[in-house]
Amino acid sequence: MASAVEGDTVRIHYTGRLDDGTIFDTSEGREPLEFTVGSGQVISGFDSAVAGMEVNDEKTVTIPPEEAYGPRRDDLMLPMSRSHLPEELDPRVGQRLQMSSPEGRTFQVTVAEIHPDRLVLDANHPLAGQSLIFDLQLVSVA
Repeated sequence: MASAVEGDTVRIHYTGRLDDGTIFDTSEGREPLEFTVGSGQVISGFDSAVAGMEVNDEKTVTIPPEEAYGPRRDDLMLPMSRSHLPEELDPRVGQRLQMSSPEGRTFQVTVAEIHPDRLVLDANHPLAGQSLIFDLQLVSVA
């Protein structure tokens, strides 16, 4: 039986969880995830974990932050004046907001702090700085 190698299109069932056991994503109850190995469609540690697997193989891998969403970065904590927010917005800590860069690219931020005249927005990926544990089952290789 052939193993998954770079360039193969694979379908895989997975459950992703944090060190404390919290599940952050799963394909359970859905179609398997389909991607091309080595194409950059998934985080690098996930890609590496699937390479070499054969159909019906199952394994559990721990992916360090450097191979997932990277370390948390202080430079991605963005202070913003409340005057830049829509008047009707009543922000809450933990709330996810969408912003646009000057170039027009949109990205997600999380409200980290609220002060009378400003907010601090966290532009780090929500899983940045965390090791991710994945249970994997390779369904098909094409």
